[in-house]
Amino acid sequence: MNTVMEQQAPAYRAGEHHSFSSAGVDFWYLVPSGSIFALEGIGKEVLALLEDEALDREAIVQRLLERGYSYDEVSSAIDELIDVDAIASPDGPKQMPPVPLQEFPLQRVVLNITNQCNLACTYCYEYSDDRIAQTAGKQKYMHADIAEASVEMLLQESGSRPNIHVTFFGGETLLNFPVMRSTVTYAKRRAAEIGKQIEFSLTTNATLLSEEIIEFLSQHHIGVTVSIDGDRELNDSQRVFHNGKGSYDVIVPNIKNLLKRHRTNSIGARVTLTAGVSDVRRIYKHLTEEIGFDAAGFSPATASPNRLYSIGPQKMDNVLDQFAALAWEYRDYAIQGRQHGFTNASDTIKELHTGISKAYACGAGLGLLGVGTEGNISLCHRFVDSPVGKMGNIKDGIDHEARKEFLNTHHIGARYDCHTCWARPVCAGGCYHEAFIHTGNTSAANLHYCDWIRGWNDVCLQIYGEIATRNPDFLNRFGEN
Repeated sequence: MNTVMEQQAPAYRAGEHHSFSSAGVDFWYLVPSGSIFALEGIGKEVLALLEDEALDREAIVQRLLERGYSYDEVSSAIDELIDVDAIASPDGPKQMPPVPLQEFPLQRVVLNITNQCNLACTYCYEYSDDRIAQTAGKQKYMHADIAEASVEMLLQESGSRPNIHVTFFGGETLLNFPVMRSTVTYAKRRAAEIGKQIEFSLTTNATLLSEEIIEFLSQHHIGVTVSIDGDRELNDSQRVFHNGKGSYDVIVPNIKNLLKRHRTNSIGARVTLTAGVSDVRRIYKHLTEEIGFDAAGFSPATASPNRLYSIGPQKMDNVLDQFAALAWEYRDYAIQGRQHGFTNASDTIKELHTGISKAYACGAGLGLLGVGTEGNISLCHRFVDSPVGKMGNIKDGIDHEARKEFLNTHHIGARYDCHTCWARPVCAGGCYHEAFIHTGNTSAANLHYCDWIRGWNDVCLQIYGEIATRNPDFLNRFGEN
């Protein structure tokens, strides 16, 4: 009878994890739950036992009793390790984050209020050779009635969410400033009528920032993301007007005026990295120390690998080294209790701290939708007016069947290439637009970035461990949102 009972007792092995060390402490990043576990005391000994073999509970207890621990200590440690997924049955199914309910409420709409731009940036996903939007024959500027109907859709589809968000986008957003201005006024009034808090943001190339516009942005607490790629030489290698003239000398005075006069919401720089613009530290220092941005974030251009401006694997390795150097500088600031403006580090560390385990790569199609100038609803702003990612029209409403189909086919459980990757909780396969440009399939995993993503997350885990060990109070700011 005892032999039968022993055969039926579940065996345990170390759960799926990524190990790292920081500040002299060993940590495990627990993949199923997205949590971070410091290895110490009896818990560390249990996990060491299970690294190389599976043991049932009785065997674990017996071995730890022989090391001088009490039965209650061992039993409590095992229960805790099971609860946090640090140990699990090797025969159990691989754990994936649950797929949200299909009626997931909308939180943000991105209004592409124009499909026109006064710049001709070589890498632009809307106008380059990799563009997927089909704007020929469509109106160039969104009319106020479409924008207001989009606000109504957001209010209706946001369910019980108390806070919602409208982002204004383009083309160059400020080419249609009159509709942006009227939409903000309309949305604030309607949100107040039904008891919701609404916030606004926009992305701009800063060429059209006037005194009037800056005053409006400040008055209405509108967050601003400015697209700029560094100093004059780097920025003007890609970000040019249609006549080929660089934009740096036009935008910098406008940016400095914006930073001086708009203090009611965040203003950040967004840098697009390309083959010729990849000196991350140089760009960051220029934007923060010389121009005056509090924060700057970086993202590689979305491009087919044969484009001249595409960053190849070797340059991406170099970018990772530079990201790591800036991230360690972020660590130094954090330990001193100071804020550092490298948003790629702060965003990733926030996700790690909150224990995020993504079912989807981002909010596209989930809590976020994009709307084009004629009211076509899309997966996100990058798919607006594209035959891919259609989600209905503002006149008829969201195509809930299309949205349901998307959610069923794009969650992490359906992206099979990701199932053995320890970084999947914070990646979930990557950007759908990036996947489509590279493979023609929005549901494909971005395998060309996998090593980079793992390397970056390993760096951020080490930095998180250092901060958690040496100045844990700094991390409290990430729990405030």
